Amino acid sequence: MSPEIYMNTAILLIGGNLGDRTGNLQKAVQLIAETAGEVVQTSALYQTAPWGAVDQPDYLNQGVEIRTSLDALTLLHTLLEIERKIGRIRQEKWGSRVIDIDLIFFNDSIHSLPDLKVPHPRMHLRQFVLVPLMEIIPDYMHPVLHKTVRELAASCPDTLPANRYLD
Repeated sequence: MSPEIYMNTAILLIGGNLGDRTGNLQKAVQLIAETAGEVVQTSALYQTAPWGAVDQPDYLNQGVEIRTSLDALTLLHTLLEIERKIGRIRQEKWGSRVIDIDLIFFNDSIHSLPDLKVPHPRMHLRQFVLVPLMEIIPDYMHPVLHKTVRELAASCPDTLPANRYLD
């Protein structure tokens, strides 16, 4: 496909803490490239302690920037289908998972629908989101908070470290 068909830029955060964590993230990136759009860049992998329900294994997380011809809601449904293909079963909020794909930003747009909240409403409160995004889009301006990812990371109240994962 030629690059001119990709009119939207989306920033995703992928993560998981069950099974082959590294393999699941690689599979997610592959399926995103096959079904959602061109993967422009990815961050390194980061390992973090669980957030919310803490009695579970550590997570691996990765930031992903894509260019897509899909609108935000269609992209969200495509990402949910990718999760399903990899084996995600939604059981409990903040529970362990094989894969999680969050739509963090979509262009500079703001969406507040029952199934779609963009920018992600809690991204600025979580180091495991901000640290990978610092690597790929440090100067991106949050369209609601009017701060860059770098500024959000510097003022993030989350004390759980996100450490670069060295396999």
